[in-house]
Amino acid sequence: MEPSELERFEAIVLPHLDAAYTLARYLTRNDHDAQDIVQDAYLRALKYFGGFRGGGADARDGRAWLLAIVRNTAYTWRRRHRADALATEFDEEQHSDAVADHHPAAALERDGARESLHQALDRLPPEFREVIVLRELEGLSYKEIGDVTGVPIGTVMSRLSRARRRLQEALSAGEKWRVT
Repeated sequence: MEPSELERFEAIVLPHLDAAYTLARYLTRNDHDAQDIVQDAYLRALKYFGGFRGGGADARDGRAWLLAIVRNTAYTWRRRHRADALATEFDEEQHSDAVADHHPAAALERDGARESLHQALDRLPPEFREVIVLRELEGLSYKEIGDVTGVPIGTVMSRLSRARRRLQEALSAGEKWRVT
C-alpha cells in the first residue's frame, strides 16, 4: 500500500475504532472476543481499502463501511464459536468482595439500573440489539444503519421500533419485580 493511501486509511477508518469496538462488544458480549473481531475487521478493511469509494478525507464516510465489516466479522466469528458464545466472562472488578464493600447505596442503585439495561439489551435478538447499539450508542442515521446491516431503511425503522418497545417492556417488567 502506498504511503498516501495508508494516510487516507488512517484519516478515514481509524477514528472509528471506538465505534467498531462498541458494536463488536454488544454483538459478542465479550471484551476479548470484541477486541479480536475489531482487529480482524481492521485488517480486512486495510486489505480491501482500495475498493472503498468514500469521498475525500472526510472520516465520517468510512464509518458505515467499517461498521459493516465489523458486523460481518462478528457474525462470521459467532458462527465459528457458537458453543463459546454462551459462556459468561468473570469480571474481577464486579465480583470482588473488596470492591463490593466500598459501593455506597447510590452507586449500587446506578449499577443496578445499568446492569438491568445491559441484561435487557443482551436478551434482545441480535438484529434488534445491533440497531439499538448503532442508533442510540453510535448515533448512526437510519440510512447508515441500513448500509451497515444491509437492510432497507423501512426495515431499520421497524427493527428499531420493536427493539425499543421490547427494551421498554423488559425494563418495566424489572421494575414490577424490584423489591424496595
